[in-house]
Amino acid sequence: MKPVVVFVLGGPGAGKGTQCARIVEKYGYTHLSAGDLLRDERKRPGSQYGELIENYIKEGEIVPVEITISLIKRAMDQTMAANSQKNKFLIDGFPRNEDNLQGWNKTMDGKADVSFVLFFDCDNEICIGRCLERGKSSGRSDDNRESLEKRIHTYLQSTKPIIDLYERMGKVRKVDASKSVDEVFEKVVQIFDKEG
Repeated sequence: MKPVVVFVLGGPGAGKGTQCARIVEKYGYTHLSAGDLLRDERKRPGSQYGELIENYIKEGEIVPVEITISLIKRAMDQTMAANSQKNKFLIDGFPRNEDNLQGWNKTMDGKADVSFVLFFDCDNEICIGRCLERGKSSGRSDDNRESLEKRIHTYLQSTKPIIDLYERMGKVRKVDASKSVDEVFEKVVQIFDKEG
């Protein structure tokens, strides 16, 4: 069975991780966060990419697509090898730019089906506030105002055009992510119930 993928996009702090956890619980998807995969790989002893990833993340820049896709593909392969019924994936925080999208199309064409893009639309100031709050306990090196402003700039410059591209293909399901966690999830449930 081919993996079925939903790309989950939105600015830093839009609530992607929080909502993905709930989708996993209700619909049995496997959640793959591009950022978490990169952060884990960065910490993995003996990783050939660790230092490189660290530098990109600190600068709020996007890690080279080959690295990200190889980590995503490895995680999907491992999940499906462990349980062939687990072929539905939420890929959170990817594709983040044109280069990511081209890399995905080149590597995964015919190997995975993208159902739709779940887009969490949220005001930048709300996002920054949420991340600064999260930063008090997350221990993430990029939850500070300077990194966040760079990340939001990168998001607007690079990721928003990808969302617009999928929008033109009729593949975007947009959710107002500025509301409460429960209100946002209600809307998510409507989308997943309809999309199957």
